[in-house]
This record gives sequence, structure tokens and C-alpha cells, in this order.
Amino acid sequence: MLLSDLINLIKKGNSKFISADIIDDINIENASSIEEAKKNEISFLEENNILREKLFQTSVSAIITTNNPEILNSLKLLKISNIVVENPRIAFAEVLNSLYKKVSFKSGIDVSAVIDKTTQVGQNCYIGPNVYIGANTIIGDNNHILPGTAILGNVQIGHNNIIHPNCVIYENTSIENNCVINSNTVIGSEGFGFIPQDGKWIKMPQKGSVNIMSFVEIGTNCCIDRPAVGVTFIDEGTKMDNLVQIGHGVKIGKNCAFAAQVGIAGGAIIGDGVILAGQVGVNNRVKVGNNVIASSKCGIHCDIEDGEVISGFPAMRNKSWLRSSSIFKKLPDLAKKLRQLDKQ
Repeated sequence: MLLSDLINLIKKGNSKFISADIIDDINIENASSIEEAKKNEISFLEENNILREKLFQTSVSAIITTNNPEILNSLKLLKISNIVVENPRIAFAEVLNSLYKKVSFKSGIDVSAVIDKTTQVGQNCYIGPNVYIGANTIIGDNNHILPGTAILGNVQIGHNNIIHPNCVIYENTSIENNCVINSNTVIGSEGFGFIPQDGKWIKMPQKGSVNIMSFVEIGTNCCIDRPAVGVTFIDEGTKMDNLVQIGHGVKIGKNCAFAAQVGIAGGAIIGDGVILAGQVGVNNRVKVGNNVIASSKCGIHCDIEDGEVISGFPAMRNKSWLRSSSIFKKLPDLAKKLRQLDKQ
């Protein structure tokens, strides 16, 4: 694609276009990082990006960047075409979508798919090989259900969803529109509900449901459990990385982002816009407020107010955790001094 065509695409995109300086309207063949970029490739550079020092080592032909005079002067000196936008990362994402077309599937149902006669399948759907769809399931229009997926009975799936290979969607699950469920994810499995009695565990039947709203994306090998009663709920726009566990009866707000190996115990309530970094754990029935940010390996054992930035185990305010962690390495010496003082 010509560089000028990419610029026109960016002008129509979600990041506000500011200006462009084209050294040569060459054909852009690939997108790459600044360190690895070659001629006829495009990359992006943010104002606070530590890769700025790599500019004088790159062979990239064009860079999407911010309106930073220092960066623009360097690009002019190096004779690298630049595209100036408000948010380079968003513009770069749109360029990637244009340069690399997704694999498309023609609508139709593979002959090896097993679909119950009571199931309703909408228009322009692709049902891949060895898919199973159980009774009383309703599937809307323009869905892609890829090979090996099992959808059990009484499931409702809206429009324009992509369900990748080997997913399992249990009964009483509802998925709205424009969602992406990545491979080997299980939605609606039984919650971990057992009652201790006389040294044994009595199983609590898990008869609830899972409701997933629109524009949710779920990574590979995630598990989202249904509760004994009621609903496990994920609101629109939330994104999950791989290997995320959502316990029974959890309520998750809009536009949250969870990194890999996040675990949320049953009954927890997560507000809107919450960011949980890798390996964060949330205790059962804890309430996490809106726009909370938890750093990696954080253990959340009590309610967190709106807007807090937290770290550590157990979780505390990030600034307190940083001060505390700076002392940890000094504790052996401090303990030694205390013992000496005690002897004196």
C-alpha cells in the first residue's frame, strides 16, 4: 500500500491527524518495531517512548509520531517520512488492520458440524468442522464459530461474534454482539461451590448463568464460571488476556482490562475502567471501585475505593507500597542492629 494511501486511511481513523511530511511516496510492505524495521516499512514512536535513541540506527521508511519538535527534527535530518497524529498507537493499530487482512470464512455450515434441530442459526454465519451446537440455542447473524467448538443447550449468541477453535460454551450462557472469544476458553463452567460437612465436601449445584455484553474480548484458556444461582456478568468493552479465571457470580463493569493470570474469586464486584495487571488476585465478595489500577501480583483482600492505584500483598496504596518495599532489603541489617541493642 502506498504511503499516501495509508495517510488517507489514518485521516479517517480514530486518532486525530495533524500533518504529514512524505520524503518519498513508496509502497509500504510491512509494519515493524523501530529496532527491527527495514526499508519500505512503517513504525510508530510516542513522545515518551524510550526508543527515541534508536532513531539513528533504524532503516524504517516512515514513522507515525506525535507533534514533538525534537522528534520531527530528527526525522527530517534522517530523511524519514513522518505522519503526525494525536495518538500514534491508535493510528498504528489501524495501519496494521489495513496491511494485514484477517482470514475470512465463507458463510455456511460444514458437513461435519452437529447442530440440534431446535437451534436457530442466523444469516451469513460460518460454522466450522466438528462444531457441536445443542438444543434451544439461538445464534444471530454474521457469526464465525470455528472448528471444534462446543456450544451446549440453551445458549444465546448475538451478531458479529468470533468464537475461535475448541471453545466450550455451557448452557444458559448469553453473549451479545461483536465479541471475540479466543481458543480453548470455557464459558459457563460450574463454579467452585462445595460445602464442608463431617470432613467431606458436599457439592453445591451451580444452576446460574453467564451474561457477556457487547465488544468483550476474552483471551485463550480463560475460564468464566457460572454461579449456583444468579448471573456471572461481564459488561461491554471489557478485555481479558490469556489464562484469566473469573469465579462464580462475579460482576465486572465496562471497559476493564485484565492481564494474564488474573484470578477473581466468587461474588466479587469490579467497577468500570478497572485495570488489573498480571497475576492480580481478588478475594471473594470484594468490591473494587471504578478506574482502579492494580499493579502485578497485587492481592486485593478488601474493598477498594474509586480511582485508587494499588500494589503489594496485601494491597495498599501504590506510594505506600513503594516506600515499604524500599525498606524490605534493609530489614536483615535492621534486625541485626536490634539484636545488638537488645544484648546491650
